[in-house]
Amino acid sequence: MTVHLDADLVEPQLSWERVMGALVDGHALARPELDDTLLRRGADSLLSRAALIDGLGSLVKTATVFPGNADVGLPAVNGTVSLFSDTTGLVDATLDFQLLTKWKTAADSALAASRLASPATAQILIIGSGTVAASMVDAYGAVFPEAAFSIWSRTRAHAVRLAEATGAQAVDDLAGAVRTADVICTATMATQPVLHGRWLRPGQHIDLIGGYRADMRETDDDAVTRATIFVDSTTSALDVGDIVGPIEGHLIAADRLVDFTGLADGSFCRSYDDQITICKNAGGAHLDLMVARHMYDLVTSGM
Repeated sequence: MTVHLDADLVEPQLSWERVMGALVDGHALARPELDDTLLRRGADSLLSRAALIDGLGSLVKTATVFPGNADVGLPAVNGTVSLFSDTTGLVDATLDFQLLTKWKTAADSALAASRLASPATAQILIIGSGTVAASMVDAYGAVFPEAAFSIWSRTRAHAVRLAEATGAQAVDDLAGAVRTADVICTATMATQPVLHGRWLRPGQHIDLIGGYRADMRETDDDAVTRATIFVDSTTSALDVGDIVGPIEGHLIAADRLVDFTGLADGSFCRSYDDQITICKNAGGAHLDLMVARHMYDLVTSGM
């Protein structure tokens, strides 16, 4: 029987700790098979991502990204998700696209920060003020419950609105906010860097979330050369600008990237206190599959 997993049904049973645990457990299984297709029309995109993991089944997620929707009060990102049985290939579930995207995306970077950021993290800066930024305040709060949050956005009114909704502080001086933060998260649609390496100090951790195309950059080459680079998936990250640009510029080597497969052997970790770490959240469909299967199991275990 196919079930539909929407926010009202699933979200009361979720926690960031359990979703991050599902990602860790998923990476202990067979290496996923992945395939992405990206179609473009000007600023608009149609992105389809598929994943298959032996033991979890398979998933197809299709997203439309229409940046202009914000001007008419609609979400910029929309889509559909189907989860398929590991044993029969039948559709186990359809999922609320926004629900799955929220929990997968935020848990991805919260998990990275839990392994790479200083345990003494006291100040977190979110660059961006959209849906993902709001989710990151919640997810990081579960990992660093004593941390204070700052929000910066190109549109100050948006930063103020998110700050008021989350208990964070809206800031105007981006460079100054970067210098004082322990964790910095970029959740933008930027095609030119908003985060510059000259602002960074030793010991910081940066999560890059927004860029999903090769022509998108949230941070500059100076930041990349100062940091140790981690990714959630080497396969997915090689398609995005913050990783492929520095590789093509011979600033980093593809074979030196550490991805979430290093969760099992402990290699996905901070090596020393003054290390600057960057993790690129490329958000491959295998992560959607791990989280979707976790959601499905939570719901169906009570049926």
